[in-house]
Amino acid sequence: MKIDIHAHILPDGWPDLRERYGYGGFIQLEVEADCGKMMKEGELFRIVDPNLWDPETRIRECDADRVDVQVLSTVPVMFSYWADPEDCLDLSRFLNDHMCSVVEKHPKRFVGLGTVPMQAPELAAKELERCMNELGLRGIEIGTHVNNINLDDRRFDPIWETAEKTGAAIFVHPWDMMGMEALRKYWMPWLVSMPAETSRALCSLMMGGVLERYPGVKFAFAHGGGSFPATLGRINHGFEVRPDLCQIETSTPPSDFVSHVYFDALVHDERAMRYLMETVGYDRIALGTDYPFPLGEHRPGRLIENMTMLPGLKERMLSGTALEWLGLNRADFETEASRKHSIDLGSHIEDV
Repeated sequence: MKIDIHAHILPDGWPDLRERYGYGGFIQLEVEADCGKMMKEGELFRIVDPNLWDPETRIRECDADRVDVQVLSTVPVMFSYWADPEDCLDLSRFLNDHMCSVVEKHPKRFVGLGTVPMQAPELAAKELERCMNELGLRGIEIGTHVNNINLDDRRFDPIWETAEKTGAAIFVHPWDMMGMEALRKYWMPWLVSMPAETSRALCSLMMGGVLERYPGVKFAFAHGGGSFPATLGRINHGFEVRPDLCQIETSTPPSDFVSHVYFDALVHDERAMRYLMETVGYDRIALGTDYPFPLGEHRPGRLIENMTMLPGLKERMLSGTALEWLGLNRADFETEASRKHSIDLGSHIEDV
């Protein structure tokens, strides 16, 4: 069984956001037949294929790749944390209502994560409650910072309180990457800054004491934690030798927290995957592909499946970790074929 925790979706029908809010800067999708254009201020931002907006297309592609379930989240450029809070709330509700409709139509194939106006934590907390209690979503996707305010800022505490209370999963995805103006060539914001953004979020939550104050919040981080796993030794060392700078909010080393958070498996390299497994534990890693974008894993689960390890470890990373993070049961999604496959692997799981 394969559950992909990192898959993006947008609606195919949009209001005119400039007309709706009275100012520009928003990105929205324009669809004509099989051509999709993400537009910003009348200019092309990105060409996209029907698999971004059409559930039937993505189900066919999931079937071809033997992906049983996708955990859907919006495209991070839609966070719009820079907008007026009430407008961002309205846009979030539009996206979340669409997400709910897709999941309701295909409950065996999709799980939904909402988006919230993080720049207004009280509004965000209320929308998170709506996502969990009214829409049937399983959590939210958030950015690695909010208008350059790091996630450890105490103003975000109402969001973490609500997430802990409702059991919401929180998927942290890089956006509005640092250094974009200085790194214009070679796609470096996506290749260099994105991994650093995820490390920024992890360090902020760990050293800022958020994971200590809200141990029940279920955070998962995109792209295998970005540059964080490879620099954890440096981070820990700095934490110890400069307590005056690093131990302001907590005396617990960052390495002590890695067993309390989750990571997707999108690292593109077997050596990196083995290092991630050694650093955080295989049971904290879940399949994630960044579907349907070019930097994603184009053959979902291939890296995990091709590695030499016990079947029980593969089963955990392909589906078990995702189910634990989401607070769901395997039986909610299993087909007869995947149920038989799980039974065949059962004897191996006890050996892990």
